[in-house]
Amino acid sequence: MNGGFVGLLRQSYEPAPDRVCLRVPAGPAMTYGDMDERSALAAGWLRSLGVSAGDRVVAQLSKSTDGVALYLGVLRLGAVYVPLNTAYTEAEVDWFVDDAEPAAVLRDADALAGGLAGAQPCHDIAACGTDDLAALVYTSGTTGRPKGAMLTHGNLATNALALNEAWAFQPEDVLLHALPIFHVHGLMVALHTAMLSACETIFLERFDAAEVLACLPEATVMMGVPTYYSRLTALDGLDAAACSRVRLLVSGSAPMTAELHRAVAERTGCEVLERYGMSEALMITSNPYDGPRVAGTVGFALPGIEVRVCGDEGAPTVGRAGMVQVRGPNVGPGYWRRPDATAESRTVDGWFVTGDVGRLDADGRLTLEGRAGDMIISGGLNVYPAEIEQALDAHPAVTESAVVGLAHPDLGEAVAAFVVAEPGTAGDPDRLASDLAGTLADAARFKHPKRFVMVDELPRNAMGKVLKAELRARHADLFSK
Repeated sequence: MNGGFVGLLRQSYEPAPDRVCLRVPAGPAMTYGDMDERSALAAGWLRSLGVSAGDRVVAQLSKSTDGVALYLGVLRLGAVYVPLNTAYTEAEVDWFVDDAEPAAVLRDADALAGGLAGAQPCHDIAACGTDDLAALVYTSGTTGRPKGAMLTHGNLATNALALNEAWAFQPEDVLLHALPIFHVHGLMVALHTAMLSACETIFLERFDAAEVLACLPEATVMMGVPTYYSRLTALDGLDAAACSRVRLLVSGSAPMTAELHRAVAERTGCEVLERYGMSEALMITSNPYDGPRVAGTVGFALPGIEVRVCGDEGAPTVGRAGMVQVRGPNVGPGYWRRPDATAESRTVDGWFVTGDVGRLDADGRLTLEGRAGDMIISGGLNVYPAEIEQALDAHPAVTESAVVGLAHPDLGEAVAAFVVAEPGTAGDPDRLASDLAGTLADAARFKHPKRFVMVDELPRNAMGKVLKAELRARHADLFSK
């Protein structure tokens, strides 16, 4: 792969450099030719700072077109891009810097703009192979210190090509982009897929429901997280007219309830396409573009990727919950300087262990049950929170819920449900318990929550994932009171 991933992208836009690449509302449009030149300036500036092939470049920057140019500039040099969440504190950033040992750390947008303004462009593109490291994406560290998931140029290229085809991207598409770009979803799924078709991206600085709704009539594709769609459905203007050009709404990074899936379809005429991915393996599965998109499932393995579910005995299983494992060119080579963690994440026959619990049906469609670390063992029996959450979320008085296991003096762990009530409802825990007993009549009693806690909102990270570890820490003594 001559020129690595940037070389592949360049092939898509070289014939039409005047096509719009990124358009910021109320700002100038940046063409693909502009972006090529801006990334060359970024590469030249980084080279003047002493950055060379293989060096890490840490970036903790607000979302901007220059931030995209910086990312592409890093790859042009054959260096390794290390994006950091803008919410990380000084102490957290210090830890990442110590671990990545970068040649440059960029945290000031004004310094970036100044550096590009005075740079000599580097138009060369390093001859990176498929196995050369392109990015280091740190996991959230919810079960210990963060790990740097290594991604190669080959990982980026094969996954972007698969998604571009699976989601039928064309040069005429217009992507509405409101995601952060410090995460694989916004950077390596949304932007890569659009750029491979040299199509236009409406580039919003952040998600604001009113601004997204105002831009939707211009878009053909939008990618987001369930929280985005939930907030959009709270606005009166979300309807078929607003989505008259939209052909694809994608949701990921967190599970979407069947109720929200149905609400979006009823309001817009567009059925959300849910997919499944992670930092270590980019995108793994997707509901079909042409074909049934089953709410609550994440679809089928993408072309060239294999997915299996293994039960407690370690053998592949169909129809029963177990550990999701994946194999394919999307899977990164492991964790940065963590051979122990890399070895633990691989089976003896070479499959990557995702840490997610799920089940495959006979057709190969995957449904996720939650993280293995979220599984509750109550009285020695396993409880998968997703089963209880789905029943709760279907209740007319419930907006959303999260189920966790908390220390219990008798059971070891007991099931606790944290519930956000629908606006205008009383949020009665006793009524919920009674109603849920009927809904879960076919489920063993040990699965039923022992306590319902009404909350105003669930704690979430920047990508909309519920922070169950925070719930467990905050309410650790719930059953000892």
